[in-house]
Amino acid sequence: QARLVESGGGSVQAGGSLSLSCSASGITYDITCMGWFRQDPGKEREAVATIGFRGDSTYYADPAKGRFTISQDIAEKRVYLQMNSVKSEDTAMYYCAAGVYYGRCKTSVDFGYWGQGTQVTVSS
Repeated sequence: QARLVESGGGSVQAGGSLSLSCSASGITYDITCMGWFRQDPGKEREAVATIGFRGDSTYYADPAKGRFTISQDIAEKRVYLQMNSVKSEDTAMYYCAAGVYYGRCKTSVDFGYWGQGTQVTVSS
């Protein structure tokens, strides 16, 4: 059974740092891409950052550029998100996702497997 498990969420003050991690298991197909998305209540889920499992290509949404870093451990099927200089607007539920489609690694429709989410709350 496919499963993605996130960890590392919590509360942090504005300007601080937080690290998220995600482990994938039980996915029958080769994972080609993993990423992080976030969602506020009443809003659409939006991409934060994604990383390809071939060539380490990365994508960062504008709010994440210069502050967040995505990395991976292909052998362990893990993906990480280092969040620095966090802001109150970073408060959201953060979801880990995995995709198995070659050449598609940017939007939510490119990902077929999702974690349950981990809450990040930034206080000002």
